[in-house]
Amino acid sequence: MKSAALAAVILSLAAPAAAKPDPKLHAEALEILTKGVAYRTVIGHQDQTVAYATYLKDVLVKAGFNAADIRVTPSDGTAYLTARYPGRDRTQKPIVVLGHMDVVEAKREDWTRDPFVPVVENGYVYGRGAVDNKFDVSMAVATLAKLKREGWVPGRDIVLALSGDEETSMATTQKLAAELKGAELALNADGGGGLLDEAGKPVVYGLQAGEKTYADFTLTVTDPGGHSSRPGKTNAINTLATALGKIGAYQFPVMRSELTDAYFRASAPRTEGPVGEAMKRYVANPNDQAAVAVLAADPEYVGQLRTTCVSTMVSGGHAPNALPQRATANINCRIFPGTPSEQVRQELARVMGDPSVKIERVLGDGAIDSPASPLRPDVMAAVKAAVNARYPGLAIVPSMSAGATDSMHFRAQGVPSYGVAGLFMKSSDDFSHGLNERAPVAAIDGSLAHWESLLKTLAK
Repeated sequence: MKSAALAAVILSLAAPAAAKPDPKLHAEALEILTKGVAYRTVIGHQDQTVAYATYLKDVLVKAGFNAADIRVTPSDGTAYLTARYPGRDRTQKPIVVLGHMDVVEAKREDWTRDPFVPVVENGYVYGRGAVDNKFDVSMAVATLAKLKREGWVPGRDIVLALSGDEETSMATTQKLAAELKGAELALNADGGGGLLDEAGKPVVYGLQAGEKTYADFTLTVTDPGGHSSRPGKTNAINTLATALGKIGAYQFPVMRSELTDAYFRASAPRTEGPVGEAMKRYVANPNDQAAVAVLAADPEYVGQLRTTCVSTMVSGGHAPNALPQRATANINCRIFPGTPSEQVRQELARVMGDPSVKIERVLGDGAIDSPASPLRPDVMAAVKAAVNARYPGLAIVPSMSAGATDSMHFRAQGVPSYGVAGLFMKSSDDFSHGLNERAPVAAIDGSLAHWESLLKTLAK
């Protein structure tokens, strides 16, 4: 999971009263989470991912799921899981509950505790994946098990779909998206979520409805080279440096969407100072170039305005006393939803204006071009009800992530996908992908209620 910028949009639908926490369900969810963290589901450890998926399958079967409706599929050094919860009307399109079982690698010598030995301490569950993404995967599984035990039957099928390589190639994600491309929508446990301030009070809830396309491009310049004492008119490093300078000075055109318009409309009254004033002017007139300039100068907001491309790696030459025969660089782009990556590659080539600089898309990163999801009223209302049951009146924030999740492959298949995680936490507690990752135990009850509310509302 990558970080998402937040904006605010307040919806006016009333929310039901929060359900009373169930200590037994809390304990079950905590157990699912801690046992899940103990599986070292790093890519390449297929046995661990299969074992974790099998454990989750056992939890669901014990709750009453038909074992034949749950598949654990080893694949590409990892595994993926699908579990179908049959609804009353099997002809309706199913709703997908999406998440990922894999985690980023973690080394014992770097951590205070063993990252794959879960510890519950000082109100937190410590361990790799405690947040990303095993927290909300565990809450969703616990909720599905509870609903099954209680005999609840959804109006349409619910399909739990857990990938095994979201953090790397997303090969299993692509298989899941292709298999479930006829779904009504996907609720992604690996996106969105609530922000608490340092006093533990809710600030905002972010609903991820889009994400920029991740793309790396390699620039390559080759040259015959020669002895450094005999320089000529061409030099691979100099040619590359000129091209990089042009890219660094270039800004892609400002783009808008339903999602980013909602972002800035909601953010404007909540943002103080010159940036807040610039937002207000931009909302009133998207062609206000002075307002755009102020927003683009702020790293928090530039990604909401346009495609961005930056130099991230460079290499050149083979000896200190030789003219370089080869120079390369990596350009990392975060592409505005709906813009083909090939179009961006061609634009970069145009900006450089030098055919001797070869530019190629780096393949195999799992990224794919995909549009943003529409802000469907039924989804927005369901999220509003679930969040406001816990925190009445809290702003619901549609957001566009600058990173990438499994959602992009579902969106590319025509399935609207929404990041609707139930986890509320302080920004100072977020160590996802970093050392000593931890999840607050106090977030469990609210997350369970969140998932139950979403499922009962959208799959009724």
